[in-house]
Amino acid sequence: MRLFNRRRFLQSSVALVAAAGSRNLTAPNILSAAAPNSKLNIAGIGVGGRGHSHVESSVSENLVAVCDAVEGAVNNCLRYVEKYDREHQLQRPLPKTYSDYREMFDQMGPQIDAVFVGTPDHHHAPASMMAIKAGKHVYCEKPLTHNIYEARQLQLAAREHKVATQMGNQGRAEEGWRRLCEMVWSGAIGKVNEVHVWTDRPGIPRHPWWPQGGGRPAGSDPVPAGLHWDAWLGPAPERPYLDSYRDGKFQGQRVYQPFVWRGWWDFGTGALGDIGCHALSGTFSALKIEYATAVELVKDSGDGTTEMFPSSSVIRWEIPARGGMPPCQLFWYDGGYYPAREIAEVPEGQDFPGNGTILVGDSGKITLENGPRLLSASRMKDYRLPDPVLPRCESTHFGEWVTGCKGGRAPFSNFDHAGPLTEMVLLGNLAIRAGVGRKVEWDGPNMKCTNLPELNQLVQRTYRKGWTL
Repeated sequence: MRLFNRRRFLQSSVALVAAAGSRNLTAPNILSAAAPNSKLNIAGIGVGGRGHSHVESSVSENLVAVCDAVEGAVNNCLRYVEKYDREHQLQRPLPKTYSDYREMFDQMGPQIDAVFVGTPDHHHAPASMMAIKAGKHVYCEKPLTHNIYEARQLQLAAREHKVATQMGNQGRAEEGWRRLCEMVWSGAIGKVNEVHVWTDRPGIPRHPWWPQGGGRPAGSDPVPAGLHWDAWLGPAPERPYLDSYRDGKFQGQRVYQPFVWRGWWDFGTGALGDIGCHALSGTFSALKIEYATAVELVKDSGDGTTEMFPSSSVIRWEIPARGGMPPCQLFWYDGGYYPAREIAEVPEGQDFPGNGTILVGDSGKITLENGPRLLSASRMKDYRLPDPVLPRCESTHFGEWVTGCKGGRAPFSNFDHAGPLTEMVLLGNLAIRAGVGRKVEWDGPNMKCTNLPELNQLVQRTYRKGWTL
């Protein structure tokens, strides 16, 4: 496999930013030229839920095809496009509709310029890779992929085929991560030695999200009309459809879809996969992270199975020295676990925010609540933000991808950022598979666990017949 020197690439990119203020932090502008005012022919894969927001962003271009295994999502998409075209007095054909993106590419490949992917996690890499190999620009929701191997392959393929890419961690278009980088790089809190990140996913008593911590229920239910179950399963192992839990702690809740697929190993990537690529993106850049050298499941709720993620977990990564920065530890907490109150400076009796990040330096702390700021308020009051050194987003997260597709500046969450970030995030899920207290020693460049070789079979997956990467 062809590898590249990520450290040298990052250093050269930062130098370009500092010198010119007009280039992407993590990727050169390698996109092919296109007429900036021409309309893109966009295909949507996964147009329900989060994917529908990309429909809304695509109709100002040409949305020529939509694909979803749920017919209701497709129909809702068509209604939206009809309404948009009527309101804007546009006379154009409605997008062609599909339940299987393989068929869509076979029939419409030459008519498609770019693709967005808003499917469940297990489809992200197969759909994106199919598009990239066909020379299509790709916007893919987070996490970029379902496993570590897929993230590396998409990154390399995007470079080889010179397409514009973007992962859907929308905060990457905002000011916060840029200010965080500039604060850390200017020495606002000295050398950062710890990072603590938490989320309320997959659920806490005051805010449940989706079930985790259980096994597969027995039995089967008739597949509802309008659900193409085989296409929905895609590359995942075949299993019977189930509608709702009949008994047990999840009684009455949906089993697989919509949305609750996140808690299943076969389809989702758990709380960490859902939120990690949002919550860790700015820190990943600010601390110039390339790879972790080790990761460990510190504790969990004890209810994880071979089918589902545990309902709560604490994970710790070891980040080596890099780019003039000291080694540091990164801690992740989900499902009701939190850092010590003295670290987050949350008083006894007060609820933690649903999501939060604290960077601990040798001369202070930064919190990302309501944007990056020094902890405490008195220090922030007298603090002067450093001058900007990173270019800012000129439109929206989706909009800058469209600009990149037309030959403009590379998007800020292109796969040269999204791939390595996703690798590190999903390494945490490898620690969950290893179990509490079993430290995973990690060779990042070669994507290999060096001390627990049995885990290496989980770095990638076997695809169901007919579905490949």
